[in-house]
Amino acid sequence: MENKLPPILQIGDVLLSSDLLTEEFCCDLDVCHGACCVEGDAGAPVTLDEIMEIENSLDAVWGDLSASAQSVIDRQGVAYTDRDGDLVTSIVGGKDCVFTCYEPDGETVGNGQPIVPGGFPAGNGRPIVPGGFPAGKGRLIVPGGFPAGKGRPTVPGGGTAGGGCCLCALEKAFRKGRSSFCKPVSCALYPIREKQFSDGSIGLNYHRWDICECGRRKGRELHLKVYQFLKEPLLRRFGEEWYQELGDVAKQLNAE
Repeated sequence: MENKLPPILQIGDVLLSSDLLTEEFCCDLDVCHGACCVEGDAGAPVTLDEIMEIENSLDAVWGDLSASAQSVIDRQGVAYTDRDGDLVTSIVGGKDCVFTCYEPDGETVGNGQPIVPGGFPAGNGRPIVPGGFPAGKGRLIVPGGFPAGKGRPTVPGGGTAGGGCCLCALEKAFRKGRSSFCKPVSCALYPIREKQFSDGSIGLNYHRWDICECGRRKGRELHLKVYQFLKEPLLRRFGEEWYQELGDVAKQLNAE
């Protein structure tokens, strides 16, 4: 089937890799514990509008931030321009996003239920939800969140050693009703990477990373395509009409 697909498809003014419709993916937090959010050397991509929203949310999240994160924000603000010229969230020690907050296992967000990536309550039986992840043994990593264990070494499989859990302070404040801003959309969209072109069009690529092998394996087990896994953040970014057209194109291509 993949051989019949053009490498690039267009939905509205969005150019996207056909991998989003053919590749299977589902984050497996039981294995990786969110390692993709600590590996690397830059923060999460943000827009100017998101920077303004984050700055307006600072009072709501300040108490959840580490002293080191507070110091970085006081010194350089909530974002900076990385070596590629992109605006990204500020980081601590060349690694952790300043909005990382660490909590013991069992921390809940919102109405007392654990929140999993995609922003959904875990529920019973740790269900898979559209745009979300398996609830994952009480680890409460949220979209754009970070793995358990500040300073703990990465272990085989992409996870971290030790207990505890890691949350995004922005998401935590939003779910508890203390803020109106959830988090940068780039965090929620991963492993999709977005690129803005000079003519105003947008490109979407599927980013492959070796530490996400467990997510590819989980996706194959569940027969869950990338665009299906990321339904909620794609709806947030591009709207229901766009996502409906994407789904229609996927069905047509898969039927051929």
